[in-house]
Amino acid sequence: MDSQATVSQEDTAQTSGGERATLVSFLEDVMRRRKRLPSQLAKDIGVSHPTVGRWLSGEDIPSTLSCRKLATYSGVPLERVLAIAGHVPAVAQTVPADWPEFREYIHRKYPAVDEDLVSVFEDYIERRTGR
Repeated sequence: MDSQATVSQEDTAQTSGGERATLVSFLEDVMRRRKRLPSQLAKDIGVSHPTVGRWLSGEDIPSTLSCRKLATYSGVPLERVLAIAGHVPAVAQTVPADWPEFREYIHRKYPAVDEDLVSVFEDYIERRTGR
């Protein structure tokens, strides 16, 4: 997964019911990807099976400590798990409007890089990406 939290429309639900539905979807996705049952998920993260059952039924949400365990277990950033559980508001991902071209980026980041070296890297990137 990428290191930045990606926030979908589903994650920004304003109602507590929407947040719980998102939490259920998140938990089901984690279990599906890991090929685990609710009881196995509970054991893996160190909570009781009835606790996971309440999360899946929408009766309860994970504590912040359980969110930390879920984040570690799932590979999802903690901020996103906390937002899904409703502990913090979802943070929109900031993406630059226009990404600079590679040559422009290199010259900004490393002004002393030789022009020939930039050309070699551009050729390499084009070959690897198939452009």
